[in-house]
Amino acid sequence: MDIRKAQITDEFVVLDGQQRASRVAVNEGMYAALDRDFNQFRQCSLVAQYEFSGPWNSWEIHPAGDETVILLSGSATFTLLTGDGQQQVALATAGDYVLIPQGIWHTATTSEATRLLFITPGENTRHHQGAEPPVL
Repeated sequence: MDIRKAQITDEFVVLDGQQRASRVAVNEGMYAALDRDFNQFRQCSLVAQYEFSGPWNSWEIHPAGDETVILLSGSATFTLLTGDGQQQVALATAGDYVLIPQGIWHTATTSEATRLLFITPGENTRHHQGAEPPVL
């Protein structure tokens, strides 16, 4: 049993299919290690914190489940591609959050230092590089 304090900037948390938590050191090889150590991230979610100070230069989609994104500081606007077009959700106050539905492409913009906490079902996550949205 690993009961100790840690910093989310140093260690992310992986929740497996049985909701068991594992600590994962944040480093350059982390994502390859996640795939290797957690069976291509099947039935796993990643609890992670990232800081941004500008717009994302990519879009992402999570086919295995809904993603929870919680604003810790700063502000951000998420753009989601839905069947009805683009929908924007602004997070402006610490504690604001958005639930990004399973299978929805999304990106974010900010113009200030912004910290977000993500709870991401990572299995089969895909990315689309560039500011332009992917073709649906």
